[in-house]
Amino acid sequence: MSSIGPSQLDDRRSDDDVFVLDIRPEQEYRENHISGSTNAPVYRDLQQGRLEALDSHLDRIPDDTEVVTVCKAGIVARKATEYLEDAGYTATTLTGGYTGWRQYERNTVLYRITSFLRKIVR
Repeated sequence: MSSIGPSQLDDRRSDDDVFVLDIRPEQEYRENHISGSTNAPVYRDLQQGRLEALDSHLDRIPDDTEVVTVCKAGIVARKATEYLEDAGYTATTLTGGYTGWRQYERNTVLYRITSFLRKIVR
């Protein structure tokens, strides 16, 4: 089972060859999510071993793209990735989950601000 880091996902999101599937509960997804992602709120089902809960969301996943699964920390999403691979999809898990994504975003913004300020000070 493979995984992808936040920076790699960010680089590939502009391409149409990645489909981001956020499995967190709907409330968490509504509060904040990766832009362009699709919510399939099956997190609790997968935690309890009910992998077939993903079946009702398969029709929303394109056959010809890599699916990147996302949960809060990347642990439960591994179950989704494994299930999707068994169903014939090319799937991978976002390392660190949504928490890792948010940290990456913060670091990226901080880096851009710092770089901009350095240019001004010089």
